[in-house]
Amino acid sequence: MSTKHLIFDLDGTLWDSRATIIKIWNEVLGRHQLIQRELKPEDMNQYMGLLAHDIVKDIIPGISDLQAQALLSEIVAEENKTLHKQGGILYDGVENTLKSLASTHSLFIVSNCQNGYIESFLEYYQFNDLFADFESHGRTQKPKSKNIQLLMERNQLSTDDSVYIGDTQTDYDSAKANGLPFIFCTYGFGKLSDSLYEPSILAFSDLRTLISAVTK
Repeated sequence: MSTKHLIFDLDGTLWDSRATIIKIWNEVLGRHQLIQRELKPEDMNQYMGLLAHDIVKDIIPGISDLQAQALLSEIVAEENKTLHKQGGILYDGVENTLKSLASTHSLFIVSNCQNGYIESFLEYYQFNDLFADFESHGRTQKPKSKNIQLLMERNQLSTDDSVYIGDTQTDYDSAKANGLPFIFCTYGFGKLSDSLYEPSILAFSDLRTLISAVTK
């Protein structure tokens, strides 16, 4: 296989934004008196990569769809504004590895995040020139598997020379639904049902070596 196109998940794969966004969730939910204790960054581990609407419904059992949507509108607006100014934490080796890979591969992002979230990531770290395209649930209201399909069709990508890179079972399932090879980031937030899954990377900087190996 000659891998030319790399499609990345965002949270748990390229960065960790929990410390930034948890403050916003606590502020908004606290303002509406909807939580009894403040959420901690580790409380969000189980939710990273999921749809925001599903996260709110799980954190606040019994909340109506209408109220959940109103809360999300507040949270999303604050997240995009704050992440644009403060960013999150890049995993070790992400910047150098992405810049190296961008010289030989086309890079893309598909995430279950809201509209504006990927844009904040790209603009804060000045990565716009590294990525050819991206797609999000917030922009299309479609599941990750469909957004991968949309991005591949839009950029005329083939399953023969593309790979999806992520850290959750949803990432794996979405890649396989499109016939895509998958690389698992073991350092991220999720786990796979196949605990011995390969190929996987222990650190983002391992990706360059792995891609080179499977391309030969």
